Amino acid sequence: MRLCSIASGSSGNCIYVGSDTTHLLIDTGISGKKVEFGLNSLDLTTKDLDGIFVTHEHSDHIKGLGVIARKHGVPIYATPGTIRVMQEMEGLGKMPEGIFREIHGDEDCIVGDLTVHPFHISHDAAEPVGYRISHGNRSVGGATDMGIYDDYIVEELKDLDALLLEANHDVNMLQVGRYPYYLKRRILGERGHLSNETAGQLLCRLLHDNMKAIFLGHLSRENNYEALAYETVCSEVTMGDNPYKAGDFKITVAHRDRTSEAVQV
Repeated sequence: MRLCSIASGSSGNCIYVGSDTTHLLIDTGISGKKVEFGLNSLDLTTKDLDGIFVTHEHSDHIKGLGVIARKHGVPIYATPGTIRVMQEMEGLGKMPEGIFREIHGDEDCIVGDLTVHPFHISHDAAEPVGYRISHGNRSVGGATDMGIYDDYIVEELKDLDALLLEANHDVNMLQVGRYPYYLKRRILGERGHLSNETAGQLLCRLLHDNMKAIFLGHLSRENNYEALAYETVCSEVTMGDNPYKAGDFKITVAHRDRTSEAVQV
């Protein structure tokens, strides 16, 4: 089972998760050409895809969805609320008949030999979800676009082998930056995005001896940078109430606009 970030940032997101025989994407917020290029780096093509799972309808998560759906007919899995909004969006273009497959939070969906478990997240979208994907006794997760986390989120992300976790912004950079006040409130609110500090605090509750890799993703281009996100999260882990230090784990920052190193679990 492999996890690979093809792109992860406020300008576009796309994650590959797959086994030897089943290949999925979480979101396609980049161009079809960039999706293809990322898959090629994994010795795959878009034609190999068995499904695309959408977290929510914001453009940085679905930008390339229409083109891929029309060209390759890949099934698109999303919650009813997300599907409803996407069907009303002119920017996606006309979608093929029957391309959408409904999924529901907290209900497993099986595609090939992978089990996909959607879980509810707090974000300003119609019906957003994160995903936990399992193959046998291995599992990986993607958790971005969350304003807050709680015990429910911790339970959904427990005992993962690998995780892509949002570390969207540095609070101070955001507060003193040039964003208008309403946008700052949105990002900092309970339906916004996780800060570097909050990501580190959540990670402290998820670490365990067998976790193989953590990717920090969905970094803001204006209110964060890779070294700051990495250092802040690592500091929270090392200083936090847990038996670990950051150096005990492979923690890396997922690249905004190019494919990151794949991890095999």
